[in-house]
Amino acid sequence: MAGNPMSGFVAASNPHQDNDVSLPIFDVEPVQLRFAVSSDFVAAQVANNVLILALSTGRILRIDLDNAADIDDIDLPKKTSEIGVIRRLFLDPSASHLIIATVLGENYYLHTHSRQPKPLSRLKGVLLESVAWNPSLPTASTREILIGAADGTIYETFIEPSNEFYKRDEKYTKPVFKSNDGAVTGLWVDTVTGRPDHRRIMVATHSRLLHFVGRLSRPTHEGSGAIFQKLFESETPTINEAPRSENTLSKLTVSPEAEGVAQDEIAERPYAWLSSQGIFYGLVKRAQDSGAFFAESKLLVRSKIPPKQSTAGRIQASQEPIHSILLSQWHILCLVGNRIVAINRLDESVTYDQPVLEASQTALGLVSDPTKNTYWLFTTQEVFEIVITDESRDVWKIMLKYHQFDAASQYAKTPAQKDAVASAAGDHLVSKKQYLEAASVYGRSTKSFEQVALVFIDGGAHDALRKYLLTKLQTMRKMATMQRMMLASWLMELYMAKMDSLDDTITTKAEISTGGNATSVATSTETADQLSVIRREYQDFANRCKADLDRKTTYEIISSHGREEELLFFATVVDDYNYVLSYWVQRERWSESLDALKRQTSPDIFYKYSSVLMAHTAPEFVDILMRQANLDPAKLIPALLNYDKLAHVSLKENQAVRYLLFCINSLASTDSAVHNTLIGIYASSPFRDEAPLLSYLEQQAYANAGRDPSELPYDADFALRLCIQNKRIRSCVHIYMAQNQPLRAVELALQNDEIDLATYIADQPDTYTSSGAPSGTLRKKLWLAIAKRVIGAGGIKSAIEFLHRSNNSISSSGSTEATSSQQLLRIEDLLPLLPDFVVIDDFKEEICDALQSYSRQIDALRQEMDDSAATSKHVKQQLRDLDKRYAIVEPGERCYVCELPLLVRSFWCFPCQHGFHGDCLTKRVVEWGGIGKAKRIKDLQKELEGVMGVKGQKRERLNKELERLVAGQCPLCSEMAVRRIDEPFVSASDNRDEWTL
Repeated sequence: MAGNPMSGFVAASNPHQDNDVSLPIFDVEPVQLRFAVSSDFVAAQVANNVLILALSTGRILRIDLDNAADIDDIDLPKKTSEIGVIRRLFLDPSASHLIIATVLGENYYLHTHSRQPKPLSRLKGVLLESVAWNPSLPTASTREILIGAADGTIYETFIEPSNEFYKRDEKYTKPVFKSNDGAVTGLWVDTVTGRPDHRRIMVATHSRLLHFVGRLSRPTHEGSGAIFQKLFESETPTINEAPRSENTLSKLTVSPEAEGVAQDEIAERPYAWLSSQGIFYGLVKRAQDSGAFFAESKLLVRSKIPPKQSTAGRIQASQEPIHSILLSQWHILCLVGNRIVAINRLDESVTYDQPVLEASQTALGLVSDPTKNTYWLFTTQEVFEIVITDESRDVWKIMLKYHQFDAASQYAKTPAQKDAVASAAGDHLVSKKQYLEAASVYGRSTKSFEQVALVFIDGGAHDALRKYLLTKLQTMRKMATMQRMMLASWLMELYMAKMDSLDDTITTKAEISTGGNATSVATSTETADQLSVIRREYQDFANRCKADLDRKTTYEIISSHGREEELLFFATVVDDYNYVLSYWVQRERWSESLDALKRQTSPDIFYKYSSVLMAHTAPEFVDILMRQANLDPAKLIPALLNYDKLAHVSLKENQAVRYLLFCINSLASTDSAVHNTLIGIYASSPFRDEAPLLSYLEQQAYANAGRDPSELPYDADFALRLCIQNKRIRSCVHIYMAQNQPLRAVELALQNDEIDLATYIADQPDTYTSSGAPSGTLRKKLWLAIAKRVIGAGGIKSAIEFLHRSNNSISSSGSTEATSSQQLLRIEDLLPLLPDFVVIDDFKEEICDALQSYSRQIDALRQEMDDSAATSKHVKQQLRDLDKRYAIVEPGERCYVCELPLLVRSFWCFPCQHGFHGDCLTKRVVEWGGIGKAKRIKDLQKELEGVMGVKGQKRERLNKELERLVAGQCPLCSEMAVRRIDEPFVSASDNRDEWTL
């Protein structure tokens, strides 16, 4: 209840203030009323922050505590002398409906929106003791409610306020139950969880507490008839009895709704019944049937309530009566004499015992607000608020005392409290040998690590120890690197030991099962399943905690247990594929080695294991190499050469050749080491076929075409040495040709009796570009070298055949030199090569052909000289005719630029008959001739202006250059006109109307 200085009262304190353990849980503070009270209070109620006060004069004060300045002052329709003093007030939890009962049995109904109480005629003369409000949501009507009377009758009524004066507010009022035990001092109705058509009813009298659970009857429409009668008639109640005592008060109370929890979510609510024996209390479980309802309830006997002490500290001998009780969330509040006593209902300990009232004050009773969880004490003159601060602060201690550890943990608020609960729960579980459960609880506590570990070790609970270490590792700070590493290493050892133990068990059971023992087989299967579970736990642990595990230490732990699978799994998890690969390679498990290598990305690993993998699993290894783009092929050459040395396979199956060709063709490698290695493998192959090597050399020659031979990707000298050493003559010849050394190629071919190869070289048209010698000279030199070898081997007949062959080859080559001379080698070229004693008859015909050829050449030269003389004479005649050329200009001719008469000033006339004034022609050429030409014309004009009036060679030179630029070609017929073909006919300066059709 918040205080407002403008309201009619001032709250003693704020119940929603911050929790503070230094404050007492209970504190009773008087509420200062800001209005005068003309008479005593006789009854009071609080609900939904609405306070109702009844005065002895028949007045009713209705105060909204959220806006206490506005007070409704309501009078009963009749005077007190006629209807009696107000005896009781009944206010529903929403504060919408108020029932007023007087001592003479006059009962009234007041709605929250009304200031005029209406009599309940059907309840006239009935002394009301209790009301059970409908648990459904509040509406404009009360819906079905139960009313307990002083004669033991329970009535069901339905009140719906009406604005019509003569219409009754009660739709019906019907007695539904009759108790033979006197007045019905308490009533409470609630729903049953999961059963919307069922209700739970508690009925309290002076000596009995009855509990009903049953189905409601359903009328045709709401308010048309009683719904509780069938329940009371058909159901047998659960009864708790107490000795009857007319002088003892009887009261039934239920705790208010818990704050912040919806009503449907409340599983249980505390109740208490004040009887002659004391206070009978328990929990209403909303889903429970009537059967064993009171089985868990307890009785707080009156003797347990502390007796009153005098000011001198003496204990009063007689027990004071309990005038009123109510329930908070965890306590039973009792008004005992002039004292307020708060008893914790969990352990019946007294939390608060303080005198509140003076001897002259008369208490009306304790009242609670079931909606807002506020608690009040009313006397005939004053109002007190019972302020509760952090009521549940010590609940965890009580739960802990009764070993209700889950509940204690729920209500523990500070870390220290939660830790104390966890430690106590762990100790309790250990005492019951429930080590696994204790491990989880200990892991959340701060109990000494060494002490907990020793408990599990001494108890042989290694599984619990493992679970405890896992829990501690999860809760430990990331910054505690060393501690986390030690825990993780210990866990690794525990996992390995556990799996070793299970393996031993499986082996033992398997040996026993060989004798046909079915029980041992089943046990072995269960152990294998357990091993699979532990292995999965280990794998999950390794994945989660790999950052906390030291590699070297972990390897040593796992290796010491001989757990190969777990060792490799850990290495894979930490991405230590180098270790995995090394492991498999040492055991010559090549398939597993390649699987590990596939996950590698570091080039150094490939270099390190390339030799051994190439030697044992070359095809698969090369497949992997070809998928790696970050490797340096040069670093793999030793492995490739070692493989080539060991592998006795054809070049087509050679994996080193395959990889080198991949590097050259797919990766476009230009590393000379790669190319030289490939040439070395080709050249040193035991197979005599040179086709692969020649194919490679031709491919490189084609790629290097048009560039300097030094730019070839391989070392030519190295290649030549290898080819010569391994008798690869055709390959040597090809390398010489690629180096533009045809003479050495021919010599090498001739040295190895490869006449056809030498002839082929001489036939190549691209051969004769060697630097330092004219192509014709080199060509002839090649053929003469071949001829010398042929003549030396075959005599004169071979020489004559070679002569015909060479000339035919030269003619078919189509070279310029062959066309001009028709024969590269003549008989006279071969004469010096013939032996000294040779009969001329064998080549007389060739000599005659040579002489005839010389004669034809002389005739051809004479004809060329005659043709040249005639051409010179014709040119001289044309030059003389130029001096006599002229053009006729008619008197009316106009300039083709300005259209003025052409003869008015100096002009130019072209052979095409176009004429222009000199200045018009210059202007047009400047416009159309381009930027460079226009600039040069302007420069020449400026220079001529500078030498005006001066005669000399410079002026003549400038004039001639200007005339050449200006009058060199007609602007209308030459290329200048052609370049302007994309310009429009109508320019921006023209009149467009002239072109309109």
